[in-house]
Amino acid sequence: MKNLVTILLFLEFAFAQAANTDIQKQFEASKYMYSTFAKLEKQLLSLPTKESFSTKKLDNLSYGLHFKVDVGDVFFPTKDFWCSDTLAAWCKDYIERMKNAFFIPYTLSVEFKKNIGKCPIGTIYEKVFLVNADKATSIDTPQRLKNDRIFRDESFSSLNEIETYECWAIIEMGHQNQPIIQKTPRKETLYLNGPQNDVPGSFNPLTESWMASWPVGGRFNLMYEPLITYNTLNGQIEPLLGTLVEELSNNDSIVVDLNPAAKWSDGKPVTSVDVTFIFLRGSINSTEQISAIHIDSLKGADGIITERLSFMVAKNRRNNPLTVRDMLQSTRIAPSHVFEPLIAKKGIDEIKKIKMDVNPIVSGPYNLMSYDSSRITLKRRDDYWGNKALHHGKRPAPKYIVHPILKSAGDVFSTIRDNAVDVTMGFIDHFSRMQSFGIRSWFDSLPYHYPTTIPILIINVTKPPLDNTVFRRAMATAIEYERINQFALKTQTSDLEPGLIIPHGLEKKYAQKSHMGLYGIKTSFDDYKKRKDKVQEMLLSIGIQSIWNYDGTLSHMEWRGERIPTIKITSVKGWTEWETIVSLAVNSMRWAGIDVQENFVDGGQYWPDMGLGNFDLIMHKPAADASSSLPWRRFNEVMSSQDWQPLGAWASVNIGRYNNPASTNYRPEVDSLLKIIPLLKNEQDRIDAYGKLNMIFMVDQPAIPLVYLPEQFYYFNDKIWKNWPTQKNPYAPPQIPGLGSGTNILWHIYSK
Repeated sequence: MKNLVTILLFLEFAFAQAANTDIQKQFEASKYMYSTFAKLEKQLLSLPTKESFSTKKLDNLSYGLHFKVDVGDVFFPTKDFWCSDTLAAWCKDYIERMKNAFFIPYTLSVEFKKNIGKCPIGTIYEKVFLVNADKATSIDTPQRLKNDRIFRDESFSSLNEIETYECWAIIEMGHQNQPIIQKTPRKETLYLNGPQNDVPGSFNPLTESWMASWPVGGRFNLMYEPLITYNTLNGQIEPLLGTLVEELSNNDSIVVDLNPAAKWSDGKPVTSVDVTFIFLRGSINSTEQISAIHIDSLKGADGIITERLSFMVAKNRRNNPLTVRDMLQSTRIAPSHVFEPLIAKKGIDEIKKIKMDVNPIVSGPYNLMSYDSSRITLKRRDDYWGNKALHHGKRPAPKYIVHPILKSAGDVFSTIRDNAVDVTMGFIDHFSRMQSFGIRSWFDSLPYHYPTTIPILIINVTKPPLDNTVFRRAMATAIEYERINQFALKTQTSDLEPGLIIPHGLEKKYAQKSHMGLYGIKTSFDDYKKRKDKVQEMLLSIGIQSIWNYDGTLSHMEWRGERIPTIKITSVKGWTEWETIVSLAVNSMRWAGIDVQENFVDGGQYWPDMGLGNFDLIMHKPAADASSSLPWRRFNEVMSSQDWQPLGAWASVNIGRYNNPASTNYRPEVDSLLKIIPLLKNEQDRIDAYGKLNMIFMVDQPAIPLVYLPEQFYYFNDKIWKNWPTQKNPYAPPQIPGLGSGTNILWHIYSK
């Protein structure tokens, strides 16, 4: 089946002097190119596996693009699929389905046949797809994407990469979005692009998180709601089904008053029975955080009875009021009167399999209207209890919310460009160029986004030379962080600084600049040579020598004359932003003399490798969701020894096995700080404690932060819906409507 299909096709690129034309002309020209490519791709996907295409050629071209599509061997990814609960029926079903599937990989390469902007003749862009041979449809994410870098051949080094993101943007602007058929009135419908990128599965709030479809999965509050929400913009806890009683909450208990107006869509009240069901008898394991839930009834002057719930902090377990608060804003409450009778009859495992997609009983402002493989549609509940209780009698502006299921990253931009989508959390690669289409973000100018998370290279400190602090700091010094921000994020986020605290927004007060300069690695250099010289100085200080080829490229590393095995950085194959970040980090380290290479693996291998410690370095994003426990939760995931596990045993935190309590190098102050910070009441004490913890992180370097990211990307088009939150209009955080505190956006936007 090797080389099943080879297509050589020259397409007319009908614009002249692309670098000098305006945005709209470039858009129209590239739009033609993409429509032609779409036809080519459609033909490819409809091919029987044993047929092939003949070579075609178009003459008299003014500009040309060279498309070459190679189909390789069919492969059966039986060994690549894994799930956490191998004894559960859902897990067995999942593995069996994937075993029966097989895929054909093919590569698309685009060669520029004439100078276009900054792209000279001969430059090549490559992208690899997987084609499902049963369904003849493209897998949603590419398996390998050499993004924003041009490769003349395999030996093309990072020093000679051509910065082509502006040039390639000319082509990307013409991406044709998939048709989104409007089934509801446009001015009454909000179209958003959220996390749903595959066929909807279940709308059951008790099901496994990975099986739950939008808006039931994640932290969306449209159908099922939590007790409270966290505003990532100002750090405030906001009421929803309940209200946090701050003056009564302490290190022993977190107190919440249930809103007596809260009701389910069948008219029954939301009560403490529903809350205790989900925390104590439902699918949430809260025993490590909550020891008990005490319930009191308060009668107001108006005679209305309010239930007061005291969530008792599990003193003999985690003893952490911060994580209890996190649970209260991340856990959606489900109706006990619906689920408990079903569980009593069939057991919770069987009930988790029910899709709950027909008239579900919900408490939120919207309910499921319909869904299929192309979209999920919600309809507003005009009798939603929160309209009167929380929003002064006002209803959400959109009558319908539609989540189209987009097939590619290009669709993220093209749908919002063409007003087919109003707001998206998907990354738009060349946003600065796309603003001419009326697309906006939180900030009007760079960096555009509000940083809250940090992708990190976790280091397995049990393996030499990764067990050496100087070597770990040398790796961190070698990375060109500015290039990661420029190429992977298009400078849409703030520049990285040393440490595990984000020196912006709510974490800024904990970031001590003097500590960064004194203890942190140097993240920015005047030129490449200074960075390389510093790395070489650090390596030589511990007896490690970089061995170079005759052409100046790195061969390997040696210690005392013995070759050190190549260090591998593991990441998920197909997560294109991560692949780009890892490749840039690898290029930087190799150029500075550190022998590393990428190790892109399927998700079925990535997750168990991460938990079991089967890696040298691994790409990870700890504390991915913004919450009131940051930055503590990020430090805990990277550095805590409370649940330290040896290699081969499952570790849910500290996957790099840093600070082994049984070793002579154990630093007990790390665990002491992690235990005491959640209990500190004085703000200055917290600042001092975080300063000490961050100092230890910078000195020991158990992981390498790479770039700052927003919790979600946030782009909107206001041609249909007006009054989106921005830095200048910060009535809500930069989140798509329905996510966390961003749900309030629905009561503020209005259609034109």
